[in-house]
Amino acid sequence: MTIWVCGEVLIDIFGDQHIVGGGPANTARALALLGQDVEFIGGISTDSHGDSVRSVLAEAGVGIHHCLTGERPTCTAAVSFDESGSASYVFTIDGTVTFDFDSPWLPDPSVFKPAALHIGSLATLVEPGASRLFEWAKRVAFVAPIVFDPNVRPLVVSDKLVYRARVERWLDISTVVKVSDDDLLWLYPDETPEQVGARWIVAGVPLVVITRGAAGITAITALETVSVSGVEVDVVDTIGAGDTVGAIVIEALIENGVADLQGDRLLEMLHCACLAAAITCSRAGARPPTKSELDAALEMSN
Repeated sequence: MTIWVCGEVLIDIFGDQHIVGGGPANTARALALLGQDVEFIGGISTDSHGDSVRSVLAEAGVGIHHCLTGERPTCTAAVSFDESGSASYVFTIDGTVTFDFDSPWLPDPSVFKPAALHIGSLATLVEPGASRLFEWAKRVAFVAPIVFDPNVRPLVVSDKLVYRARVERWLDISTVVKVSDDDLLWLYPDETPEQVGARWIVAGVPLVVITRGAAGITAITALETVSVSGVEVDVVDTIGAGDTVGAIVIEALIENGVADLQGDRLLEMLHCACLAAAITCSRAGARPPTKSELDAALEMSN
């Protein structure tokens, strides 16, 4: 069965470099490089950036049969880095095809029956497309598990209350929420990330996965909270690291089912995700590992 990944694919601009990016597109590429059958769902322009998008997704093995093709321009993101290699972005969103989500062109889950849906980032924030996506995703939830990654961008919506509402509506239909500790600390400054994750479990989310940068990853279920340490690596930049973790999470979800992602299996998933993220951080741009590269790293770590 095919994994659906829905959201934005855009162009990251730093210096004179124009790189195909966007969290959902990075996750789709990571899954395809791991050998998964993946279809990306998003808007792709007929402009030159759109040509680059098609080329990069095709090279990774990502299908675009369910994408919208439009003449509006591609969204761009001006990227800057801090001393640790962490990236920040300034987006050009208005009037782009990237967020032109609407029900007439979104694929019918009852017809195509995906194995799972990974969705998140700006596409679930920027209106009116975000609300249209949510209504569509509610239909998907009847046939497939949903992994939601909010990938918080305060520069796009600075009002915490508005942002929280747009994130929290996804809790009712999500099987897994994958979120960073920085995201949670911005959204809920009066709670620890673990407290927020535990509250989301009580609200009905079966699994919450919290990335903590170099410190590792924490997973919370109704039965346990487990953590693994990060993998030491010479960081070039952190672009795509969290998106790579999302790919590992959805792969494990499909292989095991969320009910069996407990104990040793959960720890194995987190260890694998940390290794995959470390490989991505060791490279410039969002360049997640192939299956053979990750298998080799896992063998060396055992």
